[in-house]
Amino acid sequence: MSTVSAVESAATVLDGKAVAAKVRAEVAARARAYHERFGRRPGLAVVQVGEDPASTVYVRNKRRSCEDVGIASFAHDLPAATGEAELLALVATLNRDPRVDGILMQMPLPKGLDASRIIDAIDPAKDVDGLHPTNAGLLLVGRPGLRACTPSGCMRLLAEARCDPAGKSAVVVGRSILVGKPMALLLLEANATVTIAHSRTTDLAATVRGADIVVAAVGRAHMIKGAWIKPGAVVLDVGTNKGADGKLTGDVEFEAARRVASAITPVPGGVGPMTIALLLSNTVDAALARAVH
Repeated sequence: MSTVSAVESAATVLDGKAVAAKVRAEVAARARAYHERFGRRPGLAVVQVGEDPASTVYVRNKRRSCEDVGIASFAHDLPAATGEAELLALVATLNRDPRVDGILMQMPLPKGLDASRIIDAIDPAKDVDGLHPTNAGLLLVGRPGLRACTPSGCMRLLAEARCDPAGKSAVVVGRSILVGKPMALLLLEANATVTIAHSRTTDLAATVRGADIVVAAVGRAHMIKGAWIKPGAVVLDVGTNKGADGKLTGDVEFEAARRVASAITPVPGGVGPMTIALLLSNTVDAALARAVH
């Protein structure tokens, strides 16, 4: 299956679904080898508090994906009225459970629950979202650890596009702990020269125009104009915004940007499928790391 598809313009549209399928096949082979060696499947506990409709869909997909690649999935669905002490007690139980290699706390949590406190309580060795301060710190200092899934997926897409970040100018628009900050650090680790832009950036257009690699992760539809894209740049659009017609759209003006970019991700079907694929990969990584220590 091809991981890129040509369009009428010079740009190549990066097929996130195809790349994610490759990653899943790799994960399935690694999970099978783990099972044969250690006598059990890698295990992922997925915790959902409340019944947010979007979260319910995401959780269902994650659990189905686990089974598809040979990862044991442990479901913990809690009512929205669950207290913080009860949720922390569950996290502590999962931290001790030898069958559980990864813990995924589905966000957002209901009001009244401190997401930071819950994430901090997860064993960093089981933090497959890569959000625990320990794992964020390991990334900062360039040491091995579990990496945030979406930025890791973006790096894999760059590799599939044969885009080596070394020596290139990269602009990350957005500074969240979920995408923006870890994305910038992964690009820096790959020897790119990195600028983090955000809502307070003066002359964002000029900043983006200088970039060989643009990662848009602000959550504002079409904020990054096609006219801002440097000819030949690689554009990764992390945004998922719902338009008035109910359709998903990205943070980048796709049609205008693809006329000048060398490669670009669509929304949907670009970065999105990579997130779950890298979550599965992180779970096997966590299982292997725990097995050898």
